[in-house]
Amino acid sequence: MGKKASKEKVINAAIELFNVQGFSGTSVRDIAKKAECNVALISYYFGSKQGLLEQLITEFLEEYVLKIENQVIRAEKQEDTAYDCLLRAIWDVMVYQQTKHALARFVHREITLDTTLVRELMTTYLAKEKHLFVSLMHIAYENKEIASLPNEYFVLQLRGMLTMPFLHPQYIREVYHLMPHENHFMDQYFSELAEWIASHFLEEVTKNMNRNIPTD
Repeated sequence: MGKKASKEKVINAAIELFNVQGFSGTSVRDIAKKAECNVALISYYFGSKQGLLEQLITEFLEEYVLKIENQVIRAEKQEDTAYDCLLRAIWDVMVYQQTKHALARFVHREITLDTTLVRELMTTYLAKEKHLFVSLMHIAYENKEIASLPNEYFVLQLRGMLTMPFLHPQYIREVYHLMPHENHFMDQYFSELAEWIASHFLEEVTKNMNRNIPTD
């Protein structure tokens, strides 16, 4: 229990420092001091600062993509409409980022950099994210839920809307006086996203759509 708690403290300390000081501006000693642990403990768990970075980003993106993949599987099995699965995927991804908002901000910011690690992530997790959203739209089209497939920028726009509140929380707080990590903001923002998604669906389908937050 103690070891698990210590590892969690290292992770939390690293996320906080990376967000404030940046990855390059943060040393292993900084993390150890913040986590109140020995430098050797960080080496034991992660090997190096780079190893810690890779684990943080990889684990975040794995879970992020899994939220979408679960809904694609539901749509493929026809357990629900592709539309409902798309909304659920959007909601699940937003809630996931909300629960890990500090980590989400760091990861989304880090993957804007041109590094070997980021290029690898682009060809794995981020390419898969695009493929999964495109798959949902293809299922919707085959099921006649949408009149035609959206243009190639659909996923690009969707991803921007999904990540923006967590990549730029300070902008939202200072300019709009809203708190992106609070449930009130999440509910309203999701409703706006649902309206945007609805514009891609057949008129007769959207008339009877339930735009409420999905429930299990």
